Amino acid sequence: MYCPFCSALETKVIDSRLVSDGHQVRRRRECLACHERYTTFESAELVMPRIIKRDGTREPFNEEKMASGLTRALEKRPVSTEQVELAINKLKSQMRATGERELTSEMLGNLIMAQLKELDKVAYLRFASVYLSFEDISEFADEIARLGSEKNGKDKKISKKLAQGN
Repeated sequence: MYCPFCSALETKVIDSRLVSDGHQVRRRRECLACHERYTTFESAELVMPRIIKRDGTREPFNEEKMASGLTRALEKRPVSTEQVELAINKLKSQMRATGERELTSEMLGNLIMAQLKELDKVAYLRFASVYLSFEDISEFADEIARLGSEKNGKDKKISKKLAQGN
């Protein structure tokens, strides 16, 4: 590691800590030549799959593009920045876990919708309305009904488990 002050090659690590939910290492360093101190951040360079668009074109995965879509859907919703960052990290992990070099934009959209459904139902509906190209109000109503039935199904399962436990 070059010293940013004098460009010397010899530096020593004074302190190391995990940051960003364990995805990065923060190191405090000191130059052995000029004795200046500075901080570096290290993270693993993981190759993300390329995205195959609906028209067949391929493009590199763009985290900023995904983050802006999530942020737009979550605008004015009670979801913290930390929750959004965690969701983005989870989505990237899911993408890498497929082991594929290329993913369809449809698969990525479905992963994002599943993540939004966990975070905030209203944000999920906002994203789904654009992503699934809702044409009229009945499609919104159908999706809202589906969300309601999923919730009721979970509530019934929980009630059933509680009744069996007592």
